[in-house]
Amino acid sequence: MGIFVFLPLVLPLTAWPIARLAEPRLHPRTATVLLTAVATVMALCSTLCLALLMVVGTAQLPGNPLPDGWSDPEVRESVPRHEITGKAAIPALLAVVAACGRVLVRHARVRRRAHRALAGLPDTRVAVLPDPAPYAYALPGGRRDRIVVSTAMLASLTSRERRALFAHERAHLAARHHRHLLLVRLAACANPFLLPLRTVVAYTAERWADEEAARAVGSRRVVARAIGRAALAGTGGAPAPTLPALAAPGPLPRRVAALLAPAPATRAWPSLFTAAGLAVWTATTGAALSAMFSANSALTLLLVLHAATPL
Repeated sequence: MGIFVFLPLVLPLTAWPIARLAEPRLHPRTATVLLTAVATVMALCSTLCLALLMVVGTAQLPGNPLPDGWSDPEVRESVPRHEITGKAAIPALLAVVAACGRVLVRHARVRRRAHRALAGLPDTRVAVLPDPAPYAYALPGGRRDRIVVSTAMLASLTSRERRALFAHERAHLAARHHRHLLLVRLAACANPFLLPLRTVVAYTAERWADEEAARAVGSRRVVARAIGRAALAGTGGAPAPTLPALAAPGPLPRRVAALLAPAPATRAWPSLFTAAGLAVWTATTGAALSAMFSANSALTLLLVLHAATPL
């Protein structure tokens, strides 16, 4: 495997330039899809390489249940500095699994509670809860995707702003933004170098829904006012970071400013001869190299272990 097994662990650094340039230079839809894909691929590759290193590290431990041949010097020599990296990968991979498991359990628990809170209400696309706290969010799953909104939130908006709110949440559900948010949160748990992508995707997913809402109601200013009023009325957030909301915590002033500016260009892929284009190609190349190096390392270790395993 050589040094190539370590490269997928640090190649997520190649996505930092596009994480910085995605917001001002790319359409929110393009940025959300691209960054989610890059983060997911890089997280899977780095986790695979940790698992490969753990195999070598576990084989060195006394009393391990693995075949004796897996601890032969030839196997150890397939990883540089196997004495340290092999054993260090064991707690690292366990920490990744625990962090991802915690995110998945919390996500499932929050969704169950949210659906349970709607029990007894009419099975309509919009669920209105009599609550003095203002909030509105998109709730996928169950028998149907639903928009949850409180009476306090509806009371704080005008009729056109309510249309913008519902259009915003419908856009979240139609584009399955909760999946993007969950994937980048899991990716950040798998590799801390992907944390900037999680932050950017949380913002661009909201911007994507903002643009869809502006197109649906025919006024960017109405959507901007709806976001501002929702933010002033209260938190307006969802019960979990993976459930999108109109006024989710974050850079609300930037969203309002973007809506008051002209609509972003819809060209999906920027030219290579621009800063954004170069950053996009750097990130995609980093993801491709991560996939190639992790696949090469996995195949090499598989052949080494096969050769070292007694028949």
